[in-house]
Amino acid sequence: MEAAVLIGSYILGSVPFGLVICKAWRGVDIRKYGSGNIGATNVLRALGPGPAAVVFCADVLKGLIPVVLARRLFPEIAWIAVVCGMLAILGHSLSIFLRFKGGKGVATSLGVVIGLDPRVAGIGFGIWLLVVILSKYVSVASILASVSVPALMFVFRLPLIYKLFALLAAAFVIFKHRANMVRLLQGKEPRWGEKIKVTEA
Repeated sequence: MEAAVLIGSYILGSVPFGLVICKAWRGVDIRKYGSGNIGATNVLRALGPGPAAVVFCADVLKGLIPVVLARRLFPEIAWIAVVCGMLAILGHSLSIFLRFKGGKGVATSLGVVIGLDPRVAGIGFGIWLLVVILSKYVSVASILASVSVPALMFVFRLPLIYKLFALLAAAFVIFKHRANMVRLLQGKEPRWGEKIKVTEA
């Protein structure tokens, strides 16, 4: 049973909702536009807020569902929920359906944290939103929010396995944003609200 839940978490995380939804919405391969990322931010720039909101919710849910399911099936084994969450994030970023490529894992990580502790998720999302409003850079907001999560885990004195997960997830998110950090230093990073001309349909 444990193995099935773990494998299922990775497979669910691997489903490229950004690609699927953009294909269904307007026949667009989102990988050919903007940053080439399948996440909600790139979808927003290319197709607008409607499909971006759907992609965001879908990516959050594929992090949340495995954690909630694992906690209900194995309430006494905390590490299973954490590993399921991590596998969902890895699935999103290293999708078996995209030849082990994928997104940066921010929305899926949010879903995992919601499943582990909604207080931490709420504050972390609030930090993300505030930084986006002030800086207009989603990448900066994502990095700072991811760094805040381990700190919040310690503030709320959550289990050690949660803290270890948060540290690993934050490091992974920062690693996935290394190209964004280069563009930020070069002054080439797109700001929130910038649009991409889409010609394919």
